[in-house]
Amino acid sequence: MSTPVAGEPALQTGLPVQPSVTPSDLATAAIPPAKQTSPAGQAQDITFDDIKFEMQKGDPFTRDLLSKRVTSLESQRIRIRGYILPSFQQSGLTQFVLVRDNMECCFGPGAALYDCIVVRMIPGKTASFSIRPVAVSGVFRVEELRGPDQTHLAIYTLDGEVVQ
Repeated sequence: MSTPVAGEPALQTGLPVQPSVTPSDLATAAIPPAKQTSPAGQAQDITFDDIKFEMQKGDPFTRDLLSKRVTSLESQRIRIRGYILPSFQQSGLTQFVLVRDNMECCFGPGAALYDCIVVRMIPGKTASFSIRPVAVSGVFRVEELRGPDQTHLAIYTLDGEVVQ
């Protein structure tokens, strides 16, 4: 893991306390590993619009805000296109943040929670950073990741199987 930056939010996942983690360090943060198994069948193509929900900026997240569409995707195999949030590591990525677009940072406090997905590659699989959009397939989950002040940094995870 890279050296934490003072003043940046730390990732809270219920694991032992880790040093502060910057958003770009999330890809290497201590997040539980992806599940090895996934439901059989073809991955369903979705977009970030499919996982969007109504939420006013600054309002706290609660699961009852999630749309029926989002809850129907829980534990389903999906394929979604987006951009890998840059980090210090360029290849052999086992974890990274997939964001809606590369025009501005959309992760962490102040960003729309539905515009990022924490991807944890399944054991034996890795990804490489690209400035171009990528399509990631895997099992979609709603998993709340919080900072030290208990604000939400992300709410979606994906057990990554393939990055193209």
